[in-house]
Amino acid sequence: MYYKIKRVIYLNEKIEGLREKLKIMNMQGMIITNPVSIRYLTKINAEGVLLITRRENVFITDGRYIETVNNTLTIDDEVIVYDVKELIREDYENFFTFCENVGFEEGHLTYAKYKEYMHKYKINNFEETEGLIERFRIIKKEDEIDCIKKACLITDECFEHLKEFIKIGMTEKEVAYEIERFFIEHGADGLAFDTIVASGINSSMPHAIPTDKKIEDGDPITIDMGCKYKGYCSDMTRTIFAGHVPQFMRPVYDLVLKTQIRVLEEYKEGANLKTIAQGVESDFKLNGVTMIHSLGHGLGLEIHEYPFISSKYDYVLKENMVLTDEPGIYIAGRFGVRIEDTVLITKYASQNLTLSDKSYVVVGI
Repeated sequence: MYYKIKRVIYLNEKIEGLREKLKIMNMQGMIITNPVSIRYLTKINAEGVLLITRRENVFITDGRYIETVNNTLTIDDEVIVYDVKELIREDYENFFTFCENVGFEEGHLTYAKYKEYMHKYKINNFEETEGLIERFRIIKKEDEIDCIKKACLITDECFEHLKEFIKIGMTEKEVAYEIERFFIEHGADGLAFDTIVASGINSSMPHAIPTDKKIEDGDPITIDMGCKYKGYCSDMTRTIFAGHVPQFMRPVYDLVLKTQIRVLEEYKEGANLKTIAQGVESDFKLNGVTMIHSLGHGLGLEIHEYPFISSKYDYVLKENMVLTDEPGIYIAGRFGVRIEDTVLITKYASQNLTLSDKSYVVVGI
């Protein structure tokens, strides 16, 4: 096996930042196994293992993916690609020579793989990195934000289509299928998560699964949908109404909308998520309802990322974080209302990335 001797200047900003954090943690290398982490650091979307060693960055894959990986990487990434079939035992043992401590992703690596890697790479101390890359991903880079904005635009366009498409008598499944079709035909990679379409009594369940139930006149319809664009997610929920808006549902909808707008105004750099969530819980309690669903979450390459917005999670917002704002009220056995946007945190305020109508939307007329 031939190794480069020259000193490498790391031009990949994300990998360079990871190396600096590893130094602070007194780690001389890291084995990265989570496909999401690998894609974040390199844009590689293929099976394999990424090694951060003392001298170089190495991606080990097999012949099926070599061409795809080489087409993805640029010279700036400084990643050397190896076909696993070309490596021998001594090659693995040499990757972490003179590395006292090597990190791993404890949230992804199984115990069996942990033992295998300890032996294969002759690692002295294999140490947890305590969600290092996940915490790295909280602050989004400009290219990541651009992809999320595009995913949100496609989601907004889908909602405009649904306002004309949905008819009384359609099933929840028909609407869900149409959402996926629209996303794919309009440039998305596909769904960011399993779409929720919940009508009538089903809307009282925050994570309802689309069924064969037909949409009836007067039904609230909660639609929670999102797509992926170049791997990055959008997430938006709207509660709309079939035929007309029942009078008894209006106060609940109005409270959810008022809360959602208030939270949007409170989202900005320096704001404390625990304080925001506690304020919503108190307000709901004064109105005789309980917040049974989290107020929001971060998103990016995964639909659920750090941070999570609840009264149990103490976290201060920072510029260029992307998260959701999704208060909801769920009255068991009757109906539910949720309104959700994807939001970019800025220095002094926030930018709403999903811009679909949040007033009373009536469909199926």
